[in-house]
Amino acid sequence: MFLTISTTGTPERPATDLGFLLHKHPGKAQAFSTSHGTAHVFYPEAAPERCTAALLLEVDPVALVRRGQGKGRGGAPDAALAQYVNDRPYAASSLLAVALRAVFGSALNGRCAARPELVGQVRPLRIEIPVLPARGGAELVHRLFDPLGWYLVRPEPLPLDEQFPEWGASRYVRLVLEGELRLTDALRQLYVLLPVLDDAKHYWVAPDEVDKLLRAGDGWLAGHPENGLITSRYLARHKRLTRDALERLELARLAEADGSEAEDLDNAVDEDTDTAERPLPLAVRRREAIVAALRAAGAARVLDLGCGQGQLVQELLRDVSFTEITGVDVSVRALGTAARRLRLERMGEKQSGRVRLLQGSLAYTDKRLAGYDAAVLSEVVEHLDPPRLPALEYAVFGAARPRTVLVTTPNAEYNVRWETLPAGRFRHADHRFEWTRAEFRDWAGAVAGRHGYTVEFTPVGEDDPEVGPPTQMAVFTRDGETDTDTTDTTDTTDTPKEGEAA
Repeated sequence: MFLTISTTGTPERPATDLGFLLHKHPGKAQAFSTSHGTAHVFYPEAAPERCTAALLLEVDPVALVRRGQGKGRGGAPDAALAQYVNDRPYAASSLLAVALRAVFGSALNGRCAARPELVGQVRPLRIEIPVLPARGGAELVHRLFDPLGWYLVRPEPLPLDEQFPEWGASRYVRLVLEGELRLTDALRQLYVLLPVLDDAKHYWVAPDEVDKLLRAGDGWLAGHPENGLITSRYLARHKRLTRDALERLELARLAEADGSEAEDLDNAVDEDTDTAERPLPLAVRRREAIVAALRAAGAARVLDLGCGQGQLVQELLRDVSFTEITGVDVSVRALGTAARRLRLERMGEKQSGRVRLLQGSLAYTDKRLAGYDAAVLSEVVEHLDPPRLPALEYAVFGAARPRTVLVTTPNAEYNVRWETLPAGRFRHADHRFEWTRAEFRDWAGAVAGRHGYTVEFTPVGEDDPEVGPPTQMAVFTRDGETDTDTTDTTDTTDTPKEGEAA
């Protein structure tokens, strides 16, 4: 397997900066052992005007057989022979994708310790792969790469046999990509799309493949017109994993479409405005109510579930009584924005030790979330489809089981007070529902009863005598200190286990 990455440069921005980005010196030829062979990195050319890095992967066919990775598809009659006669050593596939991550991991993850300013630079790139399996042909190659900003996508079909052109084209292409992109973006695209085009993986697809896909696809996969096909093929057509990945991608797409945290209509007042003419924004009043409730509960270790851009985390950091604050969100982009808001890279050691940001889905149980004093779900539940609520309920109240849980959500009855909100419409385009006060109390009471909590309700914002407050908050307190067994009161078909969707 062979791949080259080329770039051009100027005296001010020499092409040899590619060596810094790849963490591989242009003057050296290097070899790296992998589980299926040896990866070689060398530079056929390295000058300020043009630089090319080559990755050559020598696959060991015997190692493939021993690992069961050279077998034919399904129960084909030639499967035994296919263990020894196959395209794995020659055609770019998931083997090459894994080698990219192993050899160019720092570049793929957007890190460059020696020259960090280079990571964000858009550079002219040319990528060539001599033999690439394309199940779907050149047309699929265009569908996958054209939306990603490459101004040249040239998949040249390779003949079955050059001596017999009448036999037609094979399923392989020679691929040339040219465009101006960040190197990290180009590598992430290749990491995902190489196994997608091959429509096969040489290793067992486990649930952690969803996280790998979302990390590599951050910033481009959610909005890709073929994200359904990409996700299904990358996850080896595993239906449950594909469904979970697509749900998380949709949440990420909505966050990206907003360009920031999905602020509800009731948050529309500019929080930075400090004038007598404008009321205190409801988002600020909501955070004040949450902080006050956490203090009253004596919570020191707090989870902010669905933390978005980190406004609540930032507020909690101002109070030293909160000794550990963990923000969790499904969107990697939102977590990046939160890290910048909090200026994590500039924090002192003592302050940074109090805060942590985690990527994760609230539809899954997560051992990292156990043992906290309190958890906050601020304007989160209404963004989930109702059938997904039991999964969130179990993950938070059944598995994580903090002593206190705060849930805030819009009060649908108050919507008539918004002059700009048409009748029957929700406050935000991503809201899947909005509860009345009675509906919220019914849901919260049932959740509390199933998981051994008591619940009280607090208004947030001005409490209108006719329609109630704009936001309603439930404060759940766990009864006693011993976890209760909820398995008898929860339908086991809807109860998500560790690493499984509901």
